[in-house]
Amino acid sequence: MDNSLKSLQDIVSSMLPDKNPAFIFKDLNVVETLQEFWEKKRNQGAVFKNGSLVVYESVPSPVAPYVCYVTLPGGSCFGSFQYCLTKADARRDAARVALVNSVFNEQPSRIITVEFIRNSMEEAVASVCGSTNDVMDPSTSIGAYYHMLEANKGKTMLEFQELMTVFQLLHWNGSLKILRERKCSRQDVISYYSKQPLDDCLRSQMALDWILKEKKTPGIISQELHSALKDLERARETGRELRFHKERKEILVLSLSQIGSESNSGQMCEQSVCDPTLLGLCNQTQFMHYRNL
Repeated sequence: MDNSLKSLQDIVSSMLPDKNPAFIFKDLNVVETLQEFWEKKRNQGAVFKNGSLVVYESVPSPVAPYVCYVTLPGGSCFGSFQYCLTKADARRDAARVALVNSVFNEQPSRIITVEFIRNSMEEAVASVCGSTNDVMDPSTSIGAYYHMLEANKGKTMLEFQELMTVFQLLHWNGSLKILRERKCSRQDVISYYSKQPLDDCLRSQMALDWILKEKKTPGIISQELHSALKDLERARETGRELRFHKERKEILVLSLSQIGSESNSGQMCEQSVCDPTLLGLCNQTQFMHYRNL
């Protein structure tokens, strides 16, 4: 038996002892098993910002192939990648991809431990030709990453995914640049956004920022949406994690819908994307760019 499959089956046996691991990728009810898997993690003490439910989203389509996305309690998102003739097949296919990644995520190498952090810091320092002193300096990108890992010690990388996605979006959206210009400290930003869920409120703030960009550069939202859809499709077809690309798409679609409604009412909000609460916490420490996160 392939060692990787054997390892996955061993983890399924430990997490869900009532399931037959021999059927993990055959006749197993993957939708049911995926939900049980994450409920078991919750019962073992894992805490998820959005609860323990596995959320499915079918992409509207009148004909095949059908596509389905599944978002896990830890924040990661996966999608069906086979040619699915029915919506039910797409749902099962998405669940299968998510289950494989969820089970693999239980490997010791995927858990944020002291050794994991040390190895990650060594790789980060080497990749940017930095100094080991940067690790303990919160004003550096490496120091910020170290701070984020330390704050999430004991979690798996999939559970860490939502926080990473938030910072990817803030970088893509331009919010981090605004905070840097306003002299917000890196520690303040990490501390603040570590407590903020990736919810409708945060999406609306980012959508507003794109609306303001559209006023300055007409057509930029449509251009960025085209890019986001291509990236999302490419990632889905290769079975990769999708949360960042999917959130980009949803934020841009929300921006377009709000532009339409505001045009009809003749109103356009000029409020900044940056939460005033965060800006009030910012001190005069130089805020560096997060491109390495």
